[in-house]
Amino acid sequence: MAIYKLFPTKDTTLYSAYPTMNTGLDAILETSNIIDISGTPGVARYLIQFDQGEILDIYSNKIGNSSYDVYFKNFIAEAQGLNKNTFLEIRPLAQSWNNGTGYYLDNPKETDGASWTYANYNGSGPWSTSGSYTNPSGSIFYTSSFSNIYGGSGGGNWFYDTSGSLYVVAGYVIPGYVTIQLPFSGSSNVPFGLRSNKDIEVNVSNISNAWINNIIPNYGFIVKLTSSAEFETNQNIQPIFKYYSVDTNTIYPPCLEFRWRDYETVLTGSATGSIVTTSDLKMSLAENPGVFYPESVNRFYINVSPLYPPRIYQTSSLFTNLNYLPTSSHYAIKDLDTNEFVINFDDEYTQISSDKNGNYFEVYMSGLEPERYYSILIKTNINGSTKIFNDDYYFKVING
Repeated sequence: MAIYKLFPTKDTTLYSAYPTMNTGLDAILETSNIIDISGTPGVARYLIQFDQGEILDIYSNKIGNSSYDVYFKNFIAEAQGLNKNTFLEIRPLAQSWNNGTGYYLDNPKETDGASWTYANYNGSGPWSTSGSYTNPSGSIFYTSSFSNIYGGSGGGNWFYDTSGSLYVVAGYVIPGYVTIQLPFSGSSNVPFGLRSNKDIEVNVSNISNAWINNIIPNYGFIVKLTSSAEFETNQNIQPIFKYYSVDTNTIYPPCLEFRWRDYETVLTGSATGSIVTTSDLKMSLAENPGVFYPESVNRFYINVSPLYPPRIYQTSSLFTNLNYLPTSSHYAIKDLDTNEFVINFDDEYTQISSDKNGNYFEVYMSGLEPERYYSILIKTNINGSTKIFNDDYYFKVING
């Protein structure tokens, strides 16, 4: 029932048509194959990295021994040129790089960060086209790179194993961290159709596990078209994907979303309260001051009681009875202005827990955009019916 969002420390796009141009502060990340008027294709790939220290902290201090998944999420700003199913690849980068301070087509171009030709800045740190990395378990991985249209090398690089496949069985685990049966998957493919949702939401747990378990170093991801779609000269194959970067002024920055299950319940034969059996309910949120700082972790309690309680003989008020929602109850959070889910209902990861004080769920405010209002929704299944409660459960996250 826990969801934690981690935002990038850096991101940038590499353009083969502008081999030394840096776009480290641009609001857009791009992956594309665009053919110019001379018939020459130009390819774009983008890089994105998340802080390794923060990832280690989440694994060791928050997730514990719970089962979990890690998703890479990136939100579409514009998509063009899709006339068939198109695939993007998300692969683990194999070389460190600098963010830089450039924007797309600055005049003069900024060259102080990663570009198609260089990982550091213009003239420093060309992208490696060969080499190896041996992890503590003894497995050897090599970097991979493509030749660009100018006859040289560039466009980033990524890990693959010595056999050239995208799949490596690796079981090394750092003591004290979550024990995972890997294998390490060296790539994640994301398919897109003409009318499909173009947002990226892909499970990258195997790659993040490889980072946390020291299988490979964390240099971030490279996101690119598949090889068959890059440097394609067919005018009918010119896919363009533009995504919001961490420098966007919208509410759609990319993120790593950690989802783990820490559900607990006291709803057993020894429970002191009773489970409501009617969908005619009164519900309210406790422990909701209405305003939170991004560093907050808040436990919301749910007060629930039947709207029309049955008549029974007792000496105390019916409203002092402790009532619980059925175990098949979940929460979600919406942005109040856009009406979009920032945390959607999930049968596995947003299930509402219970303790001796009632039902509850926890929210990590660091994963929500500050200076915005949010609405909480509660979904429950009672007597075969699904009911969603949205009774003005609001709060705001403010800059601290």
